[in-house]
Amino acid sequence: MHIFQYDPAILQRYPEVVGGAILARDVTNGPTPPHVQTLYQTEQRRVVERIGNTPLSQIESLAAWRRAFRGFGVDPTQYRSAAEALLRRLTKKGDIPSINLLVDIGNMVSIRYGLPVAVFDLHALQRPITVRFADGTERYSELGESAEDHPQPGEVVFSDETRQVVARRWCWRQSESSAAVEQTRECLITVEAHHAAAHQDIGAAVRDLLTLLNDFVGGTYTSSILDVQHPALDDTPEV
Repeated sequence: MHIFQYDPAILQRYPEVVGGAILARDVTNGPTPPHVQTLYQTEQRRVVERIGNTPLSQIESLAAWRRAFRGFGVDPTQYRSAAEALLRRLTKKGDIPSINLLVDIGNMVSIRYGLPVAVFDLHALQRPITVRFADGTERYSELGESAEDHPQPGEVVFSDETRQVVARRWCWRQSESSAAVEQTRECLITVEAHHAAAHQDIGAAVRDLLTLLNDFVGGTYTSSILDVQHPALDDTPEV
């Protein structure tokens, strides 16, 4: 059974996309413990030092996401990719607040590589989760909101089999129903890229995520690197 996949129309429009996907089971989430907080804060300082005065628009991975957004009609300075939004906050305000252990691990790897990392709680979702172009009839509730909205036709979304949208504008913002919370026990974690070094960076990011997850949240994992030749993560346990 597919857990996460790219629709063929997405791969035709964006043949360079590379995704890393991890299915995590029996994890133990909760508040981020002090020793992981220390790792997170150290990573934030390193990233700020590495970026220095470089405009975020000149970071290759973020620039590639800006091009992808423009490709489906979205202004990337109005709706920023999740990775750019995190780095923008970090470079302007000096820190990223803790949410919970799973989200903080995802954000740590996101700022390390300048790539969007999403953690989706699977309890309310019908698999597979598919990256595809919306037709406008899908349902979406923004994080922290209960009101239902709909994506624009042609917008790239993540949606489940019931047409429930779990992320809008590809990697702009995920839904209320899919947010990882302290009670999360099974989740899908994704990291994606469009730039020239995408395969290398996605591979490294997935390895880092698996190390952090194994060290701090436990559980079992199935993972894969996805591209135009291998567009889906299947439910075949590896660890």
